[in-house]
Amino acid sequence: QHALNSGIRRYHVAPVLCQRAKVAMSHFEPNEHINYEKLEKNINIVRKRLDRPLTLSEKIVYGHLDDPAKQEIERGKTYLRLRPDRVAMQDATAQMAMLQFISSGLPKVAVPSTIHCDHLIEAQSGGEKDLRRAKDINQEVYNFLATAGAKYGVGFWKPGSGIIHQIILENYSYPGVMLIGTDSHTPNGGGLGGICIGVGGADAVDVMAGIPWELKCPKVIGVKLTGKLSGWSSPKDVILKVAGILTVKGGTGAIIEYHGPGVDSISCTGMATICNMGAEIGATTSIFPYNARMKKYLGKTGRADIAALADEFQQHLVPDAGCQYDQVIEINLSELKPHINGPFTPDLAHPVSDIGAVAEKEGWPVDIRVGLIGSCTNSSYEDMGRSAAVAKQALAHGLKCKSKFTITPGSEQIRATIERDGYAQILRDVGGLVLANACGPCIGQWDRKDIKKGEKNTIVTSYNRNFTGRNDANPETHAFVTSPEIVTALSIAGTLKFNPETDYLTGADGKKFKLEAPDADELPKLEFDPGQDTYQYPPKDGSGQHVDVSPTSQRLQLLEPFDKWDGKDLEDMLILIKVKGKCTTDHISAAGPWLKFRGHLDNISNNLLIGAINIENGKANSVRNALTQEFGPVPDTARYYKKMGVKWAVIGDENYGEGSSREHAALEPRHLGGRVIITKSFARIHETNLKKQGLLPLTFADPADYNKIHPVDKLSIVGLADFAPGKPLKCIIKHPNGSQETIMLNHTFNESQIEWFQAGSALNRMKELQQKSS
Repeated sequence: QHALNSGIRRYHVAPVLCQRAKVAMSHFEPNEHINYEKLEKNINIVRKRLDRPLTLSEKIVYGHLDDPAKQEIERGKTYLRLRPDRVAMQDATAQMAMLQFISSGLPKVAVPSTIHCDHLIEAQSGGEKDLRRAKDINQEVYNFLATAGAKYGVGFWKPGSGIIHQIILENYSYPGVMLIGTDSHTPNGGGLGGICIGVGGADAVDVMAGIPWELKCPKVIGVKLTGKLSGWSSPKDVILKVAGILTVKGGTGAIIEYHGPGVDSISCTGMATICNMGAEIGATTSIFPYNARMKKYLGKTGRADIAALADEFQQHLVPDAGCQYDQVIEINLSELKPHINGPFTPDLAHPVSDIGAVAEKEGWPVDIRVGLIGSCTNSSYEDMGRSAAVAKQALAHGLKCKSKFTITPGSEQIRATIERDGYAQILRDVGGLVLANACGPCIGQWDRKDIKKGEKNTIVTSYNRNFTGRNDANPETHAFVTSPEIVTALSIAGTLKFNPETDYLTGADGKKFKLEAPDADELPKLEFDPGQDTYQYPPKDGSGQHVDVSPTSQRLQLLEPFDKWDGKDLEDMLILIKVKGKCTTDHISAAGPWLKFRGHLDNISNNLLIGAINIENGKANSVRNALTQEFGPVPDTARYYKKMGVKWAVIGDENYGEGSSREHAALEPRHLGGRVIITKSFARIHETNLKKQGLLPLTFADPADYNKIHPVDKLSIVGLADFAPGKPLKCIIKHPNGSQETIMLNHTFNESQIEWFQAGSALNRMKELQQKSS
């Protein structure tokens, strides 16, 4: 820079700058380069316009604006048009995303994109056997994804590679990147200083098609960290504490930005854990500023060139001094105690020291049936090392786990390295079963045999999500989330009543001993062992590739366009279900055994809302058919209404659609004839997914109006001819006795999103625009 300013030896400096500008995003994509110059240019334009210091979140988000000079920017209000750097899709959601991309008619993706096979491997016997079985059972789907990736220029990570978020951290995330992924825990990449956002498949198609991606301008919640983690406290405890403060919807519409001197006491993978579970508080994403811990991780994962480039642009990869947050939370890491959250919701926070007494008081089972560590949240080398350190102490005293114990490596690289360094064997010796490099029990892919459905029991996991029935489809399983080392300690003790900070265990020799706080290397002393090569590069020219979708397949189904809006108000809609209480995307479109139908819209629609509780009778999957007056399953009733040409609506409670980015939770109601979802409030991703598929997500102007609608009423949405941003719609409620009343409904549609509704879906609108341009 000095040479440029003084005009000396320009001919030497220019090549250096060119070389810096050509650092590859990933060694898998040597011709796709990091463009910090564009990021810098956009940031400077926006900073001049706003005339104030910027948060790190603002720098990276605004640095990816499609039109930074003219874009209207107001936190929490305006919609931003963005140009993300890349897309990542896991295999369950990639099926529908690629089917939508195929139906768009475009020849190749416009940005670097990848598919990761991690969701369809069921945990049963152990890693190798489970992987072989998954490859056999899912051969049709894997073949579809591999050939679609080859044809449209998408990198393909084969089954066994590892969990999407761990692969992204190891290979694709970098400071300042904007990445969108078709999984709600995409924010994991914030551990490397990127803005990584979970979306539905239709959003991913926008980006892959080269269309600016829309996001409501996020607010920014600052979490100031002071002090230093030590002892049994871990990065997981930071987000467990934050979840207890903000609850499952406290981060909605905001980016959580961690800052302060305490940040430097957390490893890069620890920061990723914190960002990962930020999805549980509804946050758009979470992020940490670029620091030495990230630089160290980049170097160890073969990306020292990216770290060197990030050093040059570091001023744009940290917040400005004096920047303002919409809310600030302060946590002293030196005072933070180990936490355990649950059951049934990830924001019910308890110190580990209290959980035994709380469980006894609440009537929760204190005996732990299974402890499970790993998955996308806590599957790093450091996590496995800390768990192994606990297990090693127990083995030294002749003890093994009293509870069943499973280990899920996050990637093939992690699996190979913990095998080489002995951690995996220690965890086996203490009684553990090493599962495949996949999501497994975390997402319900668990062939659990030790209990019967309906049996009340407790499990502890290092996962991120613990909704009712999520892990094993048993609504009586009380699932708690905590750090891997606490899971290991509790599994050895076999009870929630054990506090490893203060309580003693009895060794095989009858002597009492106390576990010491675990200590482990954050990264291996040697280089990572990459394990098996599981990546398929897309060919330079995929035009000759053929993608198979059999018309008789039960797993895959080409998409038919949804019907276009007829220009009329939605009159006399029946209410399919009025939902009582929490309704996550797991309730709307269950995972587990249903994952095999993620590429077949009609088949998977048979799980529509089967987990939601009907307020009329307090039951799940039992609703009144307004035309026959008989009670039956929700999907059957919806299909009957569709057959009879009757439109229907769903009434929901608070934070409707929280949880996974599961686009099927929006596709299914649209496919079966639904038109409107009215709730007290929505989770961000689900609300966007509904809009993308041509549904109307509306909220009560007065939340108390939820009580005015009864399952036997008919609803009319009027004013659609004048549908406009910020303009409420009227809902006329017609009661069976002939009386009626009118309530007001709010929405968050902007002009382009209204066009999605009018066209029938965002994909229909994309095709209309393509036809006009050609």
